[in-house]
Amino acid sequence: MSERIARAALSRLSEPGDTRLSSLVGQLGAVKVYDLLREEEDVAGVYTDVAARLRGLDPERELEEAAAKGIRLICPEDAEWPGCLRDLDSVEPLQGRGGAPLGLWARGLLPLDEACRSSAAVVGSRSATSYGTSVASDIAAALAGNRMAVVSGAAFGIDQAAHRGALAMKGRTVAVLACGVDRPYPSAHKNLLDYIVDVGLVVSELPPGCSPTKLRFLSRNRVIAALTQGTVVVEAAVRSGALNTANWALRLNRQVMGVPGPVTSAPSEGVHQLIRYRDAALVTKGADVLELLSPSGSFLTEEARGADRPRDQLTEREQRVLDAVPVFHGVTNDSIARTAGLPAGEVLEALERLRSKHLVENADRRWRLVRD
Repeated sequence: MSERIARAALSRLSEPGDTRLSSLVGQLGAVKVYDLLREEEDVAGVYTDVAARLRGLDPERELEEAAAKGIRLICPEDAEWPGCLRDLDSVEPLQGRGGAPLGLWARGLLPLDEACRSSAAVVGSRSATSYGTSVASDIAAALAGNRMAVVSGAAFGIDQAAHRGALAMKGRTVAVLACGVDRPYPSAHKNLLDYIVDVGLVVSELPPGCSPTKLRFLSRNRVIAALTQGTVVVEAAVRSGALNTANWALRLNRQVMGVPGPVTSAPSEGVHQLIRYRDAALVTKGADVLELLSPSGSFLTEEARGADRPRDQLTEREQRVLDAVPVFHGVTNDSIARTAGLPAGEVLEALERLRSKHLVENADRRWRLVRD
C-alpha cells in the first residue's frame, strides 16, 4: 500500500488536527498506522474512535473518483508540499487541535508550495462593515499586485473581500475550507470558489464530500496560519474566529498584523486587543504588510508627512518676521520690527527675502501678507 492511499484513508477516519493520530503517523508512518487499524489493533486508543469508519472504506477508489473531479491529495512526500506546515508539529495543541495535516485535498492547478512561498493571510469578521471589506480588499489587491499570494477562508465578509481583492489584480489566492473542496461553503460563494480554482487553489484537510463543523473551522485556522508568513486581521470582535487564526500565527512565530477600526466599533475590539496586548503590528494599507513580510530592505515605505509648504524652509528669524506681518492692512518696517523684537535693518533684509518667496508684498512702503 502506498503512503498516499494510507493518508487518504486516515483523513477519512479522523478529524483534522487529531494530535494522537498525527503523532502516531509521525512515529510509525501512515501505512503502518493504517495497517494496524485494519488489523483491529488498538493503537494508543485510536481504534475505538475510528472502528465504525473502517467498514466499507476504499481509499484507492476515493482517490480515483477525486481525480476525476480534478481533486488531488497533496502529501508531505510530494514536491509541492510546503515545508512551513511542519512547524505545526513543534507547537503545543490549541483547543485540542494541532499537528501538521496528514495531507491536503486540493482543487486547482497552482502548486501549493509555489502559492505559499510568498503569502499572507487576510482574515476577519463574517459580519464585516463596509469599512472592513474596503480595507481588506485594498490590502489584498496591494499584496497580489506585488506577487504575494492572499490566503483566506472563503467565508462571508472579510474573507470574501480578501479573495476578491487579489482576483481583481489577477493575483494568486488560496482558499482553505473547513469542508470538502467539492462542497462550496457558503453555497453563495460557489462562483467565487470556482473562479479561485481556475486561477488559484482551494484546499482542505477534509476528504471530498465532508461538511463543515465548528470544530473543523478551528482546525482549519491553524492551516491558514501555517501556510503564510503573516496574518492580517481586519475587523474581529472579542470572540471572533479570526483571533484563533491570529493565535496560531503567534504560536508559530509568524508576523501578526491588525487593522485598527473606530474605537467605538465592536467588530474591531478584538483587533485592538491584539495590538494592545499581543504585540500585533498596526497596519493600515498593503504597503505596511509588504514592508513587514518582504525580505529585509526590499520593500520600504516612506513615513507619511504633509506636503511641503514655502514656510517650511524659513529660518527661525524669518518665521518671526513673517508672523509679525499683518494680513489685511499694511504696516511699516519699523512696526514689524517692534512686533518681532528684531533690529529694523535685519527685518528689512528678511522682508525682502520673504517677498522673493512670494510670502509678503509691499505697497506704499507698507508690508502685508500675500493672500492665497
